[in-house]
Amino acid sequence: MPIPAYLSLAIPDVDLPRIVIVGGGFAGLNLAKSLRKAKAQIVLLDKNNFHTFQPLLYQVATAGLEPDSIAGPLRKSFEGNPNYFFRMVKVTGVDAEKNEVVTSIGSLSYDYLVLANGSVTNYFNKKDFRPKVLPLKRIVHALDVRSHILQNFEQAVMTQDQNEFEKMMNIVVVGGGPTGVEVSGALAELRRFILPKDYPDLDFSKMKIHLIEGSGRLLNGMSDFAGIEALNYIKKMGIDVQLNTFVEDYDGDTVTLNSGTIETATVVWSAGVRGNVVEGLDATSVEKSRILVDEFSKVKGTKNVFAIGDVAMMQCEDFPNGHPMVAPVAMQQGRHLAKNLKNVVQGKESQAFKYFDKGSMATIGKNKAVVDMPNGMHFKGFLAWLIWMFVHIMYLIGFRNKLITVNNWIWSYFTYDKGTRLIIRTFNRKFLRRPTAVNKI
Repeated sequence: MPIPAYLSLAIPDVDLPRIVIVGGGFAGLNLAKSLRKAKAQIVLLDKNNFHTFQPLLYQVATAGLEPDSIAGPLRKSFEGNPNYFFRMVKVTGVDAEKNEVVTSIGSLSYDYLVLANGSVTNYFNKKDFRPKVLPLKRIVHALDVRSHILQNFEQAVMTQDQNEFEKMMNIVVVGGGPTGVEVSGALAELRRFILPKDYPDLDFSKMKIHLIEGSGRLLNGMSDFAGIEALNYIKKMGIDVQLNTFVEDYDGDTVTLNSGTIETATVVWSAGVRGNVVEGLDATSVEKSRILVDEFSKVKGTKNVFAIGDVAMMQCEDFPNGHPMVAPVAMQQGRHLAKNLKNVVQGKESQAFKYFDKGSMATIGKNKAVVDMPNGMHFKGFLAWLIWMFVHIMYLIGFRNKLITVNNWIWSYFTYDKGTRLIIRTFNRKFLRRPTAVNKI
């Protein structure tokens, strides 16, 4: 599509080195914030004008929070700084030879380029069912999941077909990592405490939640303790867990596994992510859908292009396959690269990145969580749940978001109520044989 003549990136040329950051996620945002006092022009590019706190997307999807409580405007983070510029554009490529980044509005030259455009859902080359499953990577995905599930219950109240009723009441979650475990637990609490009040004419003992994991345990990347305790919690909540199980196909009605089939109208896909690599980089700089970088986050084979966060693969002795694709790594790499870029601008030496593991955690439901600490200590239950809540509140952007989230959690804790069970916009997948009943009304 041609670029309208009246549009341009409109970044002024100044007598300062220009640092272009692609992506306003955890890595890019922490980098940009840490460059406040740098003697440079900072340009942040992102296809959205907000930062998403992805660890809480599942709560939006399961009616626990509204999207604006886990998102913050990127422009607000840089108010009052004349050397900062934000442009809401899609980055389509990089021309390292010309020192230009290519966007949907045109090209922009840079002195230093930082690729921090994160990751995308990994469907493991399952292209046939990709449009039929529900990913959970962005706010729009979370809203789609919420609308789809609630629409199914609205239709289940009216359906006279037993087979269709069972499909609407069955939910399959694929992936036993933190997202899959947290989604499954939240759905189980909805089934037990909330949905029976909303839909008294439905028998929620017939609502089945299936958690499918390809490996032999849950929460890979966390300790055996966390995996075992999470499995115990999940099973006690009445969720069917199938380990060492793979999804082979899904036609919109039937999930085909290597061990059998499940009839369902809802498949939430949280089986993994891969790096969101832009075009234009040399093929030797990319491995396993991630950009190869050295210990200074510099893209291999380049002089002034860097990559941080999920999209970057920094191979070292402790992490031969790169660091885990999690928010703490991205935030630390962003802050560390900011120090190095300041040093580069001032002609000083750069320092190698060293990841400090502060631990990992996952919540399964009210008073149910697991926490791994870096000193080998492990927590579960109510204490782990409090730790999980405190950490997530601390990392939310903005006082307003923290206040809204805390208020929602307090209300939900004492009332077992989630006040966002609203179908604001209906969701209708194109592959469905029939329009949703909600849309007919």
